[in-house]
Amino acid sequence: MGLLFSRMFSSVFGNKEARILVLGLDNAGKTTILYRLQMGEVVSTIPTIGFNVETVQYNNIKFQVWDLGGQTSIRPYWRCYFPNTQAIIYVVDSSDTDRLVIAKEEFHAILEEEELRGAVVLIFANKQDLPGALDDAAITEALELHKIKNRQWAIFKTSAIKGEGLFEGLD
Repeated sequence: MGLLFSRMFSSVFGNKEARILVLGLDNAGKTTILYRLQMGEVVSTIPTIGFNVETVQYNNIKFQVWDLGGQTSIRPYWRCYFPNTQAIIYVVDSSDTDRLVIAKEEFHAILEEEELRGAVVLIFANKQDLPGALDDAAITEALELHKIKNRQWAIFKTSAIKGEGLFEGLD
């Protein structure tokens, strides 16, 4: 699937620069993923109030990555960041089965946003290192990814802490 996403990126990002939003519920691992991609290491994080933005260079593509806070009170402001977005990385805590319904609802609401109609979607089924984490097939079912029509998407099992699956998603 990494090759598929790489092809999606190259077709969308002919100019070799891309604006990516990292979205998902609070505590999904978005900030850890951002800094793992940028610095290659785990950094201590606190809940994001607002956003973090960093530039990540990978495979000759420069990504401007926006990590937006996922708390309930912050999610309504996500739409302020939608314009000019080429891709979304939607991060799901695969071990938090109690909140998968909320994660699904938020995900499908994002897909309905007019300003994101052309955005490529990458789903990170994160926290695969934790006991009880659902695999990518179970997350695909829980998020009802089969309902996505007319949009390119891919899903990857990831562990931000271990650094697994993150770059495979961008390959």
